[in-house]
Amino acid sequence: MGELLGKLIGLYEIAILVRIVLSWVPHNPYNQAIQFLYKITNPVLNPVRKLIPPFKGIDFSPVIVFFGLSIIKGIVARIF
Repeated sequence: MGELLGKLIGLYEIAILVRIVLSWVPHNPYNQAIQFLYKITNPVLNPVRKLIPPFKGIDFSPVIVFFGLSIIKGIVARIF
């Protein structure tokens, strides 16, 4: 069970990483894959953005989410 949760968190981290890379390159926001990516990452990133808004155009919310996911993976690894 813990291994599965760890892998799911890892997949979510990859989704956030892809979203970061997409923010640097031009892309079609109406593409279904891009919309799916936004749909699965926005629920986590948006609350963090409300707490810590972008500073001089730099969005730190993915870094904070990565840190939080790392903590959760550590807790899951210890429990299971």
